Amino acid sequence: MVITILLCTFVTTIRLYMKRTQEIRNFFYSQYFADGLRITFGTIVPALVFSWLGNLQVGITISLGAMAVGLSDTPGPAIHRRNGMLACTAVVLISALVTHMASSEPVLLTLAIIGLSFFFSMFAVYGARASSVGTMGILIMVLNTDAGDQSATDALANTLCIFIGCVWYMLLSLSLHQVRPYRQAQQELAESISNVADYIRIKAKFYDIRSDFEQNYRDLIAQQVVVSEHQDNVRDQLFRSKRIIKDTTKIGRLLILIFTDIIDLFEQSMATHYDYEAIRQQFGHTGVLQQFNVTIRRIANELDHLSYQINANKRPKPLYHFQNDLDRIRHAIDQTEREHRINTLPLKKILINVRNLIQRLHHLYSYYDRTAKNTFRKEETDLSRFVAHKAIDLKQLRENLTLKSTLFRHAVRMAAVMGMGYLLSLSINVGAHSYWILLTIMVILKPGFSLTKQRNFQRLIGTIIGGIGGALLLILVHDETSLFILLLLFMVATYSLIRINYIVSVMFMTPYVLIMFSFLEMNTLAILQERIIDTLIGSGLAFFSNYVILPNWESSQVHQTMRKLLVANYRYFAQALSLIAGQPVSVTDYKLARKEVYITTANMGSAFQRMITEPKSKQKDAREVNKFVIFNHILSSYSVTLLNNVRSAANASLTAEHVRLIRKTLYLLAQTIRLFEPEDEHDDFQEIEVDMPPGFDGKSVDSEESRLITDQLNFLYRIVTDLNKTCEHLVKRPLSEKDTLR
Repeated sequence: MVITILLCTFVTTIRLYMKRTQEIRNFFYSQYFADGLRITFGTIVPALVFSWLGNLQVGITISLGAMAVGLSDTPGPAIHRRNGMLACTAVVLISALVTHMASSEPVLLTLAIIGLSFFFSMFAVYGARASSVGTMGILIMVLNTDAGDQSATDALANTLCIFIGCVWYMLLSLSLHQVRPYRQAQQELAESISNVADYIRIKAKFYDIRSDFEQNYRDLIAQQVVVSEHQDNVRDQLFRSKRIIKDTTKIGRLLILIFTDIIDLFEQSMATHYDYEAIRQQFGHTGVLQQFNVTIRRIANELDHLSYQINANKRPKPLYHFQNDLDRIRHAIDQTEREHRINTLPLKKILINVRNLIQRLHHLYSYYDRTAKNTFRKEETDLSRFVAHKAIDLKQLRENLTLKSTLFRHAVRMAAVMGMGYLLSLSINVGAHSYWILLTIMVILKPGFSLTKQRNFQRLIGTIIGGIGGALLLILVHDETSLFILLLLFMVATYSLIRINYIVSVMFMTPYVLIMFSFLEMNTLAILQERIIDTLIGSGLAFFSNYVILPNWESSQVHQTMRKLLVANYRYFAQALSLIAGQPVSVTDYKLARKEVYITTANMGSAFQRMITEPKSKQKDAREVNKFVIFNHILSSYSVTLLNNVRSAANASLTAEHVRLIRKTLYLLAQTIRLFEPEDEHDDFQEIEVDMPPGFDGKSVDSEESRLITDQLNFLYRIVTDLNKTCEHLVKRPLSEKDTLR
């Protein structure tokens, strides 16, 4: 017995070690590490070259321009990255010139800080890339606030050096893209597959009778947010790139085909064939659910393995042979049916779903099989319709110049706090680098309270731990070569982790800054003390400004997010009626409706996560919003199942009762949508009317398949009823007579 326990412990430890080892290797192949190396190389080279030439200060200024453009160079289509870097170059030059011209007069500089902070913060109106460009404009402004009284010649020379750094990094980044044009898309695709694996792993917990049912749903919804974000990134890189879409070579088509199959696999993983609570009650004591749990977790492991192989640019080979798993589940179902005399049709449907997941995995591996024929099928979808086409125009900016706009309120808050931070830095003599107060405010202050609170904590903890570690290093290590190597390592770690683990990134950033100042022969312990004090002051200003300067609470704007999610679920579910009516539903239209459900579900999940991290006094109806999120997730999951069943069912199994239940559910869902006021007068929601074909008799059929569809539709109607009651409570009004008569 003891030997068995020790053996199991040993095997578990080895598996955990191998998993951790693979995660580390995967990180070194990832886009994050590649970005860290690129930014570090682009930033350090100018400083080294000009240090060798005897003018380190010029090199540092050039490196500053390279760093600014590098941090704005987020993954995406090549043309967007190029345009973003060009825009960033223009922004940092304007920011540097304005700051230098105003630096001689504190009043002028205060006004410049307020104006530039507001203007650059409003860039967020045009999306994440524009927002990062605006942030770099603020960064250059902050780093030039201590320039002092400079002549026009010095100001122009400084701006020219920044410009050279911007151009240097842009040429470096675009050149690397030309050498490996598909690499970023490949890395983002691998990340997306890994996130789907984590989602499926959470799904497996529903078949573990010991797991917390409600916690599973919360974890699942949170993970769906992550999956949606990364799938959107892959979509941008693949479907916006004409080079990839039109490419006839293997790699270009391969990336698109794998991604579209992963989306289908993700949809298949969402499919729920029965009420999980009912399944646990009915089959929990038989042991059959544990078989599902084990196999679904192995599917997740297989996806993680595939992700790693793609990331490492290797030819993927399967990790498991799943036929034994399927046979074991089938045997367990048969045994349950014989011994317990229970209707096992729901389990058989789940088995079919698991088998479909495994078949999709085999299909993904078949793309790499040299002996497979006709693996590159022709896609029926219009890929360009899957990405949002946003034009940058002044109208969009003007529409957001109102207190109703979250981004406008954030821009006003940023401008006010940056102005206060600068005035405070003039009145409190902490040290020679008081711009760190402004830098802290810039990094911490976010549009929402919850994000600011999270970033505040990360910045403080990261700075303190990193500062202590950096001070110990400087005390123990005196060799300049060793310190330089450590500086490079800390730079790579900082820029690699800044998008995925900010607190660890700051832990590496602080010693990197201290080592850099030590090379400039400054008192690093005094600088450490100054950095910590400035960080505390800046974080305090940023945090408390969310309470007093145009506060923006999630509960005040969550209703519109809820309405959009209901509309997306309505349009997706309505396709079942179209399928029964025999109306053609194109692959593109179906996948667009599915994509909209994924995106709006992720947005709702993000909004709820932000809401529950706000002060308790500001959380209105948090319990009801939580119910809404869970009910909508169940609705979308069951809609996937229903559509799959309707598409595969024989026409004889589809009855008038099914049509009546679908119409009844759609009607109630439409009335629930109308409980929420539309965001604007151009709201385009309309109920969908579908006429049955003349030959549709709709006679009742007594078959297991027909009964299962009926059960699913009844369950969906109950979920929509619960949704309606929850929404009535949230908007504090029941359906009016006028609503019910529409």
